[in-house]
Amino acid sequence: MRRIINRRPGRGGIVFWGALPFLGAAALYAVASALRLAENPADKLLPPLSAMAAAVARIAFTPDPRTGDYLMWADTLASLHRLGLGLGVATAAALVIGIAMGLIPYVRAGLSPFVAILSMVPPMAVLPVLFIVFGLDELSKVVLIVVGVAPFLIRDLAMRTAELPAEQIIKAQTLGGSTWQIVLRVVLPQMLPRLVDAVRLSLGPAWLFLISAEAIAATEGLGYRIFLVRRYLAMDVILPYVAWITLLAFVSDYLLRLFNARCFPWLKAGKGSA
Repeated sequence: MRRIINRRPGRGGIVFWGALPFLGAAALYAVASALRLAENPADKLLPPLSAMAAAVARIAFTPDPRTGDYLMWADTLASLHRLGLGLGVATAAALVIGIAMGLIPYVRAGLSPFVAILSMVPPMAVLPVLFIVFGLDELSKVVLIVVGVAPFLIRDLAMRTAELPAEQIIKAQTLGGSTWQIVLRVVLPQMLPRLVDAVRLSLGPAWLFLISAEAIAATEGLGYRIFLVRRYLAMDVILPYVAWITLLAFVSDYLLRLFNARCFPWLKAGKGSA
């Protein structure tokens, strides 16, 4: 008898089993919405799918009478711009500081305690400080993402760099490689795909910090719009925005995973052989 742990679904099975939870959640929501509306037709907590579709058409494909903008797309561009800047700065800092901490003992001794303590600071607790220091404009929101994500990326990359086989470093030195050559030719090619994986894991926290900052001080953005319409209990807008944010995060994760698979195919082979 073939054990279930040895059975693998085909391509069609993967699609079916992957879609099943989403279909179940949609069906459960439709039933719950119908029951609440049957009891109270004015209920706003669980709007029908038709109401959410109408709200999306209004905010995504109809210009705003006051500004002339398509609100959903303007909010999306503003949020993605802030998120991209924050993750870009955090990733660059992790690449430089993380590799230095993992490879150079003096840097590790000097920065490891500081980065460890910094990673324990709750980013949301320092948000008021960031608003006071950097103002209520874009900079404070970007800095919040950097403060929330960079310490994790730095520590992760430092640990992964320190875990490199010592034989690789010794052989590179034996062949006459300088510290800079070892970083570029030995360490960096192996750390780049691992950094991409770490950024994938940081997408969720980065979105959390962004939405929180936009909810407090912003004039556009996905988080700003959600917290603006919540005072009207506009769940027909809030729920599509939440679904849209989730889709954006999923697509970002998929693109990063695809980037790793295309640019570093040896990584998956190495994991499989391990």
